[in-house]
Amino acid sequence: MPNTARWAATLTLTATAVCGPLSGAALAAPASLHAPSALVLTLGHGENAALATPQRAVTLSCAPTASGSHPDAVAACAALKAAGGDLDALPAEGGGLCTRQYDPVVVTVQGVWEGKRVDHQRTFSNECVKNAHGAAVFAF
Repeated sequence: MPNTARWAATLTLTATAVCGPLSGAALAAPASLHAPSALVLTLGHGENAALATPQRAVTLSCAPTASGSHPDAVAACAALKAAGGDLDALPAEGGGLCTRQYDPVVVTVQGVWEGKRVDHQRTFSNECVKNAHGAAVFAF
């Protein structure tokens, strides 16, 4: 085989090996144009997450649709979207009355919201106060 034919065969095989995976499904449009929004929420008793043992944990995915193990993923995603993903901006529900008992509960939220990393911790004075604040998100 002359050198030119050998080089042509080598280039053809190299091009096939390199460019082959780029054809077909790899060039297809992405499944979703939504930025990822997937969170893990945990709850534990104590004043901060470093000292509290998580007692419950749920997952919450909001893009492209609401899903996860959160008991009301649809309402939680709607509340987060209304607050622009700002967990501190979640409204408190004024309907419930809570005692002033101090039994701290800490909630952590970690993951990604609309493509941005989230690492949030909030301590509530008791479980009733937690349930009244951002009820849809923190009610798990």
